[in-house]
Amino acid sequence: MRSTLLALAAVTLTPFSLEAHDGLLAQNAVAPPDTASVTQNVKMGGGTHQFKSVAGWCEIPTSAGAVLGATHGGIVVDKAGLIYFSTDTDRSIMVYSPEGKYLRSFDPKFSGCHGLAIHETNGEQFIYAAHLKGGQVVKFNLDGTPVLTIPYPAESGKYTKAGEYKVTGVAVGPNGDIYAADGYGKKWIHRYSADGKYVSSFGGPDPDLKNPTKELLSNPHGISLDTRGPQPLLLVADREKSRLVHFDLEGKFVAVVIENLRRPCSMSIRNGEVAIAELQGRVTILDKDNKEVAHLGDNPNKKEWANFKVPTTDWKDGIFTAPHGIGYDAAGNLFVMDWNQSGRVSKLQKL
Repeated sequence: MRSTLLALAAVTLTPFSLEAHDGLLAQNAVAPPDTASVTQNVKMGGGTHQFKSVAGWCEIPTSAGAVLGATHGGIVVDKAGLIYFSTDTDRSIMVYSPEGKYLRSFDPKFSGCHGLAIHETNGEQFIYAAHLKGGQVVKFNLDGTPVLTIPYPAESGKYTKAGEYKVTGVAVGPNGDIYAADGYGKKWIHRYSADGKYVSSFGGPDPDLKNPTKELLSNPHGISLDTRGPQPLLLVADREKSRLVHFDLEGKFVAVVIENLRRPCSMSIRNGEVAIAELQGRVTILDKDNKEVAHLGDNPNKKEWANFKVPTTDWKDGIFTAPHGIGYDAAGNLFVMDWNQSGRVSKLQKL
């Protein structure tokens, strides 16, 4: 995927049929034996949802050494096409050009941000981060300056101490209301006003996943604003129930959107379609009717699914191990982050 790592990863791959993974013949039906050539040739998807992995896209900062560093976060793209993704390193949120050049990073104290959202208010764009490591939600200017922090919601009455709050996702409503998903903690979604004042909580943990209650959540891992319908809704990745669900902006359960996914972590929405990062080795695209229309990078090796420790020498471009963050740009290209100890972010060019 990256030129720096490619030099380190002189590995011979067992030839495999790309058609078997994604239902679409690659430019070469059998992968050539060197990693660089695989990068240049892998296509995925089908029909009007075809993509190609971009060779050497993610430049590694000189200060980072040979690897990017652990990626356990989210991805957003601003109106200028700059890509922002969060890491567990001192580079916290990293900023890249569309061509994959590393530009800068945010303050190291914001290492460990998880889900990200981007929202425009009065012509200015802001990035919102679920700062898992810090137990808070942070709103940033695009230059990385924090302008608002929201600590754990003591007012909710759901917690006995701050450490129980483990925020994983954030979304912003049309009026600026902020929604924080406590996916790794108590499983509630908390609503705040645009200036960070607590409003309400909804969702909550399902006590029996063998006999699940549809309104309750197993792990609200990711959350996005969904404006595809007649009214805006919150789209929630309920990871351990392997589904997406809708809530309205007041927190009322609306419907199950889709089930039987592979541990969905996060979503990105563009032109009526939803791209879903599934931790078990795949990206799925839904159409405007929430029907599955493409699977991208489907990994046939189940041992690599949701595996944080897959080494760089085992990576195959166009094949994912543990998709965690995902983001569309304006042209319909996709950026996908694998949950990985060395750090892996791929660009998929829309064809």
